[in-house]
Amino acid sequence: MTPELDYKSLFAATPSPYLVLSSPDLVIVDANKAYLQATGRTWEDLIGRHVFDAFPDNPADPDADGVRNLKASLGRVLAARATDVLALQRYDIPVIARPGVFEERWWSTVNTPVPDQDGQLVWIIHRVEDVTAFVHDRRIQSRMAGGSLTEREEVMESELYIRARELQRLNEELRAAHSREREVAVTLQEAMLHSPDLAHHEDVAVRYLPAIGSLNVCGDWYDAVDLASERFTVAVGDVVGHGLEAATVMGMLRSALSAASRTATGPAQALEVLGMYARSVEGALATTAVTVLVDARAKLLVYSSAGHPPPVLLHRDGRCELLDKATDPPLGARPEHVPRPQAGAPYRKGDTLVLYTDGLIERRGEDIDARLDLLKDALSGMTKFTPDRLADSLLERLGVAGGGQDDIALVIVRL
Repeated sequence: MTPELDYKSLFAATPSPYLVLSSPDLVIVDANKAYLQATGRTWEDLIGRHVFDAFPDNPADPDADGVRNLKASLGRVLAARATDVLALQRYDIPVIARPGVFEERWWSTVNTPVPDQDGQLVWIIHRVEDVTAFVHDRRIQSRMAGGSLTEREEVMESELYIRARELQRLNEELRAAHSREREVAVTLQEAMLHSPDLAHHEDVAVRYLPAIGSLNVCGDWYDAVDLASERFTVAVGDVVGHGLEAATVMGMLRSALSAASRTATGPAQALEVLGMYARSVEGALATTAVTVLVDARAKLLVYSSAGHPPPVLLHRDGRCELLDKATDPPLGARPEHVPRPQAGAPYRKGDTLVLYTDGLIERRGEDIDARLDLLKDALSGMTKFTPDRLADSLLERLGVAGGGQDDIALVIVRL
């Protein structure tokens, strides 16, 4: 029988130096033996201290930028929830036995996020390798031989440092360019998803997150359409693919569904009209969508789905009901027109309707029913949350607050 692993002992014995920082306050919560040896510290010297209080910049070096660069790296980990690598970095550390004196050190650094079971970022692993000996090796050897570095050797050593710093500068410029591109793309997508009728509903929250690594525009959409007699519809849809092509198709289908919802007798007929239109739009086939009519007078939800994951009705007592009684194939899946199904579900004031696209729950290699159960479990404890807080908390608990492998659209309606 294989003995249970003692992860604390494994961490302590890991040969590479590791520091564990809490998120987001960057307080040191653990350090392994290799890290203590590399820095000349004891466990008591570090635990409970802010990382930059324990390791400030060398005040005698006017060009010291270790704190600035490490702070930027840790900030990127917190923001993007992705591993960040620093180029070769000089970062002097205080000499414990000589207060006010700093020792020259060079480091290779990797910062890695660690989420908990709910997907929330709770720690950052700060791994370093002390490469001071590598940087100084040739100089030390020359001194031992009674000589000095040749001009060529000095140039090579300088080139090593300059190229490492240039690589870091270029990486920072690429990150800034990507950030600007993302802002422009998200602004474009938000303009395409603008729904004037949403402004009339204070108890509706919407979220849109593009897939990580995509152009930040996608084929997912949400919409709301006000009707007469205290009725309105909410819908989400998902065009196959990512990028500008999918976003273009999305805009056409979203507008068509919005128009159909204003004139159709119900959600099923609106999806029938959308399905016929989709056959004439290149790239629209296999699109999924679900639309729900909210009848505030009758306290009734009327819905129809074209191959889309089922909406969830979160009751005030925490019980979750899947709206899965009117599911049909995606748009254009049938060669001929066939009436789509429609179903109804009563609700009570204070219940919550949740619509989403598959990027919220689907994971490669995982059973969809298990993922739906996970969604219901996450929702069951959020009955008292406002729609905005519920939307953000749900993304956090499912581990996609910073985006996932697929696009995500999410609509929360407090009924």
